[in-house]
Amino acid sequence: MIDESPLRVETYAASTAGGPWQGVAVGALVFAVLMMPASDLISAGMPFHETRESASAGLPRGHARLADFAAEQPSPDARHVADWIADSGDSANSAFVLVDKKFARVYVFDADARLRASAPVLVGAALGDDSVADIGTRRIADIRPEERTTPAGRFVAERGHNARGEDVVWVDYDAAVSMHRVLTTNPAEQRLHRLATPTVDDNRISYGCINVPVAFYESFIRPLFATHHTVVYVLPDVKSVQQVFGSYNVAAADVHPR
Repeated sequence: MIDESPLRVETYAASTAGGPWQGVAVGALVFAVLMMPASDLISAGMPFHETRESASAGLPRGHARLADFAAEQPSPDARHVADWIADSGDSANSAFVLVDKKFARVYVFDADARLRASAPVLVGAALGDDSVADIGTRRIADIRPEERTTPAGRFVAERGHNARGEDVVWVDYDAAVSMHRVLTTNPAEQRLHRLATPTVDDNRISYGCINVPVAFYESFIRPLFATHHTVVYVLPDVKSVQQVFGSYNVAAADVHPR
């Protein structure tokens, strides 16, 4: 549904050539590890930024560990959550993706919480941090405007395919929310233009899925999810980040129990 397809989309297991049980042992192990809490290229005129060097690395033990945004200027919430992920090891000390809905931006970090690249995104047309319970089984035509939300939260995401056979990243399969290349099937929506503008208000257009520039998807998203699950953190619109993630302020991490 929410990947702009009129049909319920396929699961990764059902759509891979090897069948649903291929690689299950390895997949289960990676999934289990990720679930452990520890508390600019151009594409159709749309810029994204790739970070080639990073200043921070491996602070002495006992010091707060911060995420490195390089030259990027993230929102306070994005910095808070990224720092918490870095300090707590919540992503199982693996690469992770951060989606800032309010500022319509996606960040890809490596396992050392150093920014690899960022890009603008399109997200759900409606404000909100939760999905309607049965939305993953509904047809597009049956989704009311107020229900077109991109859910906030911590998602162990995986590569898969939609009903059209296109590869996507399933962020929340039950709600049919995926991250995929920007769709241009409806010219009236002007999705490429929306991604290219400096404003964020016009980035709310989808039924809930996260649309990213094509070159960004090919260069960073697709390779990241090619062989394993990766945690995607979607920041909230309405709730606080502490509510959604149980995060803490890393500025006080030197006294935070470890």
